[in-house]
Amino acid sequence: MRYRAHSPMSARDTGTHHVYLIPGLFGFGKLAGYDYFVFLERALRDRFTRAGAPVRIEVVAAPPTASITVRARVLIETVNATLEEQGPIHLLGHSTGGLDARLLLDPQTTLEVPADKLAFRSRVRTAIGINAPHYGTPLAGYFTTAAGTRMLYLLSLFTVTTLSLGRVPLSLFAGIMDHVGGLERRLGIEIRPLDELLAQVLRFVSPAGRAEIDAYLRRVRGDQAGIVQLMPEVMELFNSAVHDHPAVRYGCVATAAPAPGPRSLLSTLGSPLSAAQLAIYTTVYGVASHAAGRYPYATPTVQQAELLARSWPAGVRPSSVDGIVPTLSMLWGELLYCGAADHLDVVGHFDDGSEPRTHVDWLRSGARFDRPSFGAMADALCGFMLRG
Repeated sequence: MRYRAHSPMSARDTGTHHVYLIPGLFGFGKLAGYDYFVFLERALRDRFTRAGAPVRIEVVAAPPTASITVRARVLIETVNATLEEQGPIHLLGHSTGGLDARLLLDPQTTLEVPADKLAFRSRVRTAIGINAPHYGTPLAGYFTTAAGTRMLYLLSLFTVTTLSLGRVPLSLFAGIMDHVGGLERRLGIEIRPLDELLAQVLRFVSPAGRAEIDAYLRRVRGDQAGIVQLMPEVMELFNSAVHDHPAVRYGCVATAAPAPGPRSLLSTLGSPLSAAQLAIYTTVYGVASHAAGRYPYATPTVQQAELLARSWPAGVRPSSVDGIVPTLSMLWGELLYCGAADHLDVVGHFDDGSEPRTHVDWLRSGARFDRPSFGAMADALCGFMLRG
């Protein structure tokens, strides 16, 4: 799906396009020198420029696991602090970020902020969810358990370490594998305290980076209200209470990643890092792929079903997931892109083996998402935002 290089703009959309990138679960703006949205921001900016459309892209510093309401208020603050006088607004949320945008745009919600702070809603043209859990994910319920809480913190630690350092230091492998082993056994086995593992991580980053990572992980441990809200039974209530804005076009990206299997195990031979990544991926994939049962995901529209069938001729099932979110839970509005990718591949955190290796793959799912796939997705996103 390619965007039109010179998409027409309506008279009301003169001025600079304002694109707000909203991080999701475990997401952040910038952390320890690493820009979470660096690849997506670069791809979008390039396409807007080639289309002759001025653009300003802002990254929202949403708290990683706080409630959707809290995150939506942070989004409001960011928009009001950065918005120029003219130009359309586009809200692009990864994972939970897509829900932040939907809540903000509900015409009936005030989020307990002054009315003048919500005046910009009349300028919002598009709201896009990239792998957003519109119907929830079973992983949210798991994260509320004792083992799941440990996994949540470990997953956060592993994510920020891999992305900010570009690798996990060898001295951390023993601690990580101890944690993963305990999780796989699902028993209350005594393992190394998480604070000790965090202390080991912080030895490998700069003093400024240490403070940022430590603060990030403490926010994860201190406020996990957003995790509970992503349970399928809670999202059913969210969907019945939150309404789409009639003047906004809604779009989505939906992907699926392969289930871990023997081939995945063979690929980890001789690599402690890959073994740790596979162990974590196996755990979260297994939980996320359990269908919600009484609280089903979306039934694809005709347009969505046609696009899904092209990407997966064998069909998308309730058990199809990107490792974190069920594929059918990601459907909301027009389906802009679908294909094989895991939860962080879609924002540029993949390793396709190309040189130079600027992309960092934090979770080796075996989806084989690559630069052409990422480019096709960016084309689709820009085409939707620039559509007159």
